[in-house]
Amino acid sequence: MLIRKIIRSALCLLTVILVSGLWNGLAAAETRIAVLLSSQQPPFEEALKGFQQFLGRQNVAVVYDVYPLEDMEDRAGQAIQKIKTQNPALILAIGSLATESALQEIHNIPVISCMILRQDQIKNSTNATGVFLEFSVKTQFEWLRRFLPKVRNIGVIYNAEGNHSKIEEAKEVAEKMGLRIVAQQIDSSQNLPDALKTLANRADVLWGITDDLVLNPQTAKHILLFSFRNRIPFVGLSSSWVKAGALYSLDWDCEDIGAQCGDMALKVLQGAAVGSIPPAPPRHVRYSLNQKTASHMKIEIQEALVKGALSVF
Repeated sequence: MLIRKIIRSALCLLTVILVSGLWNGLAAAETRIAVLLSSQQPPFEEALKGFQQFLGRQNVAVVYDVYPLEDMEDRAGQAIQKIKTQNPALILAIGSLATESALQEIHNIPVISCMILRQDQIKNSTNATGVFLEFSVKTQFEWLRRFLPKVRNIGVIYNAEGNHSKIEEAKEVAEKMGLRIVAQQIDSSQNLPDALKTLANRADVLWGITDDLVLNPQTAKHILLFSFRNRIPFVGLSSSWVKAGALYSLDWDCEDIGAQCGDMALKVLQGAAVGSIPPAPPRHVRYSLNQKTASHMKIEIQEALVKGALSVF
């Protein structure tokens, strides 16, 4: 009699375990994530790959609904309407168009944003977090010191309308690191030659920051020519700037940025409020280097830095 009771109890417990496991499996299989993909260019696809691989490694079973927007606003609108009817567990918005479209229309679904330039694009949204591309000023200056350890005076040209707060932050960070910001403010691209002339005798390096007025296809040649003639290295915004003559640039590991967003998504799927997860810069840094520029300016780059570069021109 006792043996039968033990067997029945064991069978009941086994049934509970199997049902519970089946339920958890079904629940996992039903996890739906909508992906708004601003562009199908390689960096965006790499970010999506990193996101999916991260959740896969955590054994999270996900059904992905991917909406390629091809940088077209009308496609974004159509995708948003479909997402509203499907009510996914969360939205992965890759790129600015995807992020802006999601946050304008959707306020009750968590949004993880990826491949956006600055955190300003999501910081005022209560249902969003993510990874923005802009490295912190501190990170940028730490790398500047690795490439140019003797530099003290960092020249920068900026438009106050978009970068005043960043320049103020840079001054504080620089002072703590024993560096000095030599800033020239302009309100028109016509003022650029005078600003560069002022920096020629005051700056050891020219620091490039995201500023549509200062750094654009029309001003690129002028800035790089100034750098070359005055042997003042220019820190570019991307590898394309380095290829054109900048000394170096900090670049992104887009697949790892996707994985970083996947980590945020996992926390949300496990019950964390999306608002409790602060936006973050990329956790890994890559860089490109122009050895020809370094040679022209008689700058010695450590061999370890050369070997560690993503691209060397």
